[in-house]
Amino acid sequence: MAGIHPTAIVESRARIGDGVTIGPYCTVGGDVVLGDNVELVSHVAAAGRTEVGDGTRIFPFATVGLPPQDLKYKGEPSRLVIGRNCVIREHATLNPGTQDGGMLTQVGEGCLLMVGCHVAHDCKVGNKVILTNGATLGGHVKVGDHAILGGLSAVHQHVRIGQHAMVGGMTGVEGDVIPYGLVMGDRARLAGLNLVGLKRRGFSRDEIHDLRAAYRMLFAAEGTLAERLDDVTGLFGKVKVVMDIVEFIRADANRPICQPKNGAAA
Repeated sequence: MAGIHPTAIVESRARIGDGVTIGPYCTVGGDVVLGDNVELVSHVAAAGRTEVGDGTRIFPFATVGLPPQDLKYKGEPSRLVIGRNCVIREHATLNPGTQDGGMLTQVGEGCLLMVGCHVAHDCKVGNKVILTNGATLGGHVKVGDHAILGGLSAVHQHVRIGQHAMVGGMTGVEGDVIPYGLVMGDRARLAGLNLVGLKRRGFSRDEIHDLRAAYRMLFAAEGTLAERLDDVTGLFGKVKVVMDIVEFIRADANRPICQPKNGAAA
């Protein structure tokens, strides 16, 4: 049974799970689905074809599912899907997809979106991602599991952020960030590997050693990138964490890979 504050406005067609709490002055549209034990703390606007997973908490003045900020959007019935056990803090904004992006914006499970974050249309955000205060994702951005984006960072549309990557605060990200990578600067430059994050998440010393060796080879000055990718594959083809980076670089992409400053590996 849901607990709905008398000042909340919930359209009759909305699907409300067991144990849902809808606080003061929230608005919930008719196409919204709230899973079990979802909490809308207060003043939350949930609209459009939005699904919120079990156990997710959304804080005051956040908006989920309102029309995307895309001039090409013409009211198509696109969706926003938010996974289980996420925390979406004050003034965060999450928009649904568009016709050009597969009609879906998706946020994985266990994510923390801090104050003032923005997830634009057609983004795909993995599990246990952290967007720190004011972090902004342009349209069609893909963020891998466990990635962390620092405060006031901004990610260009169509950029990919690999799993376990770290984006420094106030960084503008115009290129793809390799898995396990660390980028920072006014315009993002690859500054090495996210070693602190790797250690905190229990990666072994051998895995980190292999990642560091492969990183130095991949971003060395000698040869072409294609040649270096082949060399790394030959040496580390059975090391999953290294191959995650190789496959990420070789995949089709709209944006270039972020490189170390002056082209030199740290």
